[in-house]
Amino acid sequence: MAPAPGTKVAPAADHAVAEREPAKGGGSPPLASSRSFSRAQQALLLTAVVLAALNLRPFLTAIGPLAGAIAADTGLDLRGIAWLTLLPMLLMGLGAWAGPVVQQWLGARRLILSALSVLAAGCALRAWPGGGLALVGTAALCGLGVAFVQAVMPGVIKARFPGHVSPVMGVYSAALMGGGALGAQLTPLWAQGGAWRGALAAWVLPVLASICLAWWVLPRTSAVLRGPGAKGSGTALSGAPAPARASIGWMLRRRRTWVLMACFGLVNAGYASAVAWLAPYYQSHGWSAADSGTLVALMALAQAAAALVLPALAARRQDRRGWLWLTLALQGAGFAGLLLWPDSAAHACAVLLGAGLGGCFALTMVVVLDHLTNPVQAGSLSALMQGGGFFIAAFAPWLIAALHDVTGGFQAGWIVHLVFVAAAATMVTFFKPQDYARVMRAPGAR
Repeated sequence: MAPAPGTKVAPAADHAVAEREPAKGGGSPPLASSRSFSRAQQALLLTAVVLAALNLRPFLTAIGPLAGAIAADTGLDLRGIAWLTLLPMLLMGLGAWAGPVVQQWLGARRLILSALSVLAAGCALRAWPGGGLALVGTAALCGLGVAFVQAVMPGVIKARFPGHVSPVMGVYSAALMGGGALGAQLTPLWAQGGAWRGALAAWVLPVLASICLAWWVLPRTSAVLRGPGAKGSGTALSGAPAPARASIGWMLRRRRTWVLMACFGLVNAGYASAVAWLAPYYQSHGWSAADSGTLVALMALAQAAAALVLPALAARRQDRRGWLWLTLALQGAGFAGLLLWPDSAAHACAVLLGAGLGGCFALTMVVVLDHLTNPVQAGSLSALMQGGGFFIAAFAPWLIAALHDVTGGFQAGWIVHLVFVAAAATMVTFFKPQDYARVMRAPGAR
């Protein structure tokens, strides 16, 4: 892709340039460019990325298995419980849009640490014996914290691991889904005896551990996030280069940006509904909270496995469409199974659904980064996709709850998601690598 006029083109391999200023205070020294990283520094950074990702889903996946106890204690009905997923995902979307702008003010290090602190506060406050509105407020705090971490992380990965974006994004996505599995599996066990508030609040502990590791590993003056088209010497992780500041407007004028948003949104709508209603669906079939939580955990484990494996397999070719269609077919099979054979194929449906959702999430995160070579611009495009996508996905749990109130069951909701899968499969047709430079050409580029 050609740089915008007036920009100074860096060598293609120079994805990051280290600042000369030494680290101040405690913690690790500034991480240099990806080429001058020691393996130990890369391993520490990857560990920090994984630990942060593990904390981004337990606050969501813990709710479904405990929906009955939460409803009994707080008086929330199905639509009210849907807000525990809807509101955080809506804020994830809005926060993802705001992420690149806030990163310019705070820098990636401060933004990640601040966002994790907000997530920790949201988890801790769930121990407070308030009503349903207070619980929804904690969900909002958690969603806001998660939003900014998700907005920043893809750009950091693109800059720090430029030759390994696909597998590292797979590891990041797998950790994210794995955290969801832990939330669904462990929280009902901790909540036995009615202590569901304490079980939800206990997730503050791994978030605090993530804050400590991120504080130690993330550079203070920070290395430069720079790619082709960056101006001057690039930009530190503490800020964005001038071209990136102006990039969001022209990205929003590109049809491909909106297609990416819609595709990501429809896929994550399936995740939001499965997280919110898979456990209550099977509890309505007589399953216990622990057993239904195990089913959600199984789905999340399949998500993690697919998120880890499929991007590595897809890395052999730049055209990811075949793999995306495979993941969408798996999702369709999972939702069809929930509709037609819920009792005889419960575990198979959970695995199929999880593999399809996890693989599609990870591959879509790779595809959006494929569209642009500049890591900051690619991160901005990823944030836009996540913002619009999570905004769309946020309303899925409420829609399913409303359909449940009308029809008396979840079957109509599963049919809606089959339609969403078909629509997403149609959009994937447009993700031709040879078209990326043309469809995302910056104004004035040749």
